[in-house]
Amino acid sequence: MPSPTIVPNWNFDEAVEAEAAKQLKNAMKGFGTDEAVIIECLMKYSTEQRIKIAETFKQAYGQDLIEELKSELGGDFEDTCVAMLTPPRLLDVKELNKSISGVGTDESTLVEIMCSRSNEEIQEIKELYEKENECSLEDALMGDTSGYFGRLMRALVQGGRDTDDVDYTRVEEDAQKIFDAGAAQLGTEEAEINSILCVRSFDHLIDVFAKYEELSEGTSLEDAIKSETSADLQDGFLSIIQCAKNKQKYFAMRLNKAMEGFGTDDSDLIRLIVSRSEIDLGDIKDEFQQLYEKSLEEAIESECGGDYKRMLLALVQGNH
Repeated sequence: MPSPTIVPNWNFDEAVEAEAAKQLKNAMKGFGTDEAVIIECLMKYSTEQRIKIAETFKQAYGQDLIEELKSELGGDFEDTCVAMLTPPRLLDVKELNKSISGVGTDESTLVEIMCSRSNEEIQEIKELYEKENECSLEDALMGDTSGYFGRLMRALVQGGRDTDDVDYTRVEEDAQKIFDAGAAQLGTEEAEINSILCVRSFDHLIDVFAKYEELSEGTSLEDAIKSETSADLQDGFLSIIQCAKNKQKYFAMRLNKAMEGFGTDDSDLIRLIVSRSEIDLGDIKDEFQQLYEKSLEEAIESECGGDYKRMLLALVQGNH
């Protein structure tokens, strides 16, 4: 079973809601803000419970909690608190919209969200995206991506991945199609690879990868993708393969990428930690330690600062 770091507070009731709302109000009362109280209050509860606290805050004080936090806080700490008060799929919608708005496209965020979410989550994202932006997610993606990468996004946005058990009669056929589309010919037939990676269940794909390695005499599909494709399409194909093999390892690599090199991609770091904290961040921490021989906490300590760092560490260390 996946291991979250943040779990619901099992003593949660209307009295606890009211007390938490009061604590948050007092933390922002008068001159200055008590950030330590905000951190302690928000991390003790699940997103669903935080949203209920925000509703109680509005009823009690006639103010929107998110707007109050925005007026009192700033920078990455503010962004983390707002993310923690945003329903998970709505957070995905906001991140997707940010990735395709303005000049340029954040393809890596598009890939991460579209490759790692379930069919049900994709459907919810699509509904919320249209409600929030008055255009379909598919149209938005098609207006901002093109070529084979655009086709990959269009395939993934359908949310039509198989959920059945492994179809052993089709495994060899799929592996052969991928082999014939790449290593067995000059150039690559991306559409054939796309049609398998975007539709088959992850369990089925694991067997396809193993069969492919047999056909290619020891070359993994990941290595073949690296040699046959490039740029965003390569990133997309590799992300699907990595999610199928070990989703927690994939997210550990994404976290490392957000913190490596000069500067930190705080938007990615916030999204990854907040969105996985109630799902499998405990497992992601283990994968991170194995991959990089340091803890996720140590990485955050060295790359982040202030109240922002303290909030991220609170989410990583957990409330149980």
